[in-house]
Amino acid sequence: MQIILASGSPRRKELLEQAGYIFTVEVSDADENVAACKPADMVEELSLRKATAVAKLHGDGKDFCRIIGSDTIVVKDEKVLGKPEDEEDAKRMLRELSGREHEVYTGVTVLTVEAGKVVKTQQFHECTKVVMREISEEEIEKYVASGEPMDKAGAYGIQGRAGIFISGIYGDYYNVVGLPICHLTTVLS
Repeated sequence: MQIILASGSPRRKELLEQAGYIFTVEVSDADENVAACKPADMVEELSLRKATAVAKLHGDGKDFCRIIGSDTIVVKDEKVLGKPEDEEDAKRMLRELSGREHEVYTGVTVLTVEAGKVVKTQQFHECTKVVMREISEEEIEKYVASGEPMDKAGAYGIQGRAGIFISGIYGDYYNVVGLPICHLTTVLS
């Protein structure tokens, strides 16, 4: 059965490859404005939208595939920190996270499509607590100047240069990277 990743995230692609899956990537054009207020509901709704947008491209009745949609957000004190709008926004987010604990939520939807119709929907989310050590203004400036935080929720990538800022993690590391691969492999099996 064909597997389609409904995401342009290089991190999600890499995690699926590391897990040994053969798949194609189709980036969804789903609207990312959500009505849900709870972080778990937000990421599940967004992952469903992304998977559904790609599923609509496979409605010709010939396809038999599984489509994976995913979305990740960072939450600090019940406030969602998405991708930074610009460098100043990235610096603000990093200052908010410095020396504190926050949560990273990732929602995943797996749609099974047969003969052009969605015949099964599987959804879940993971939440991981992350502790960031105090980071200096100079460290923030250097990190933001690297460009790395600009396309990442919460303005940091745990798998990149920001890994040196993380003093604790409680839960699934790969969830923080952007795809809770352990849970996903049980759904795909």
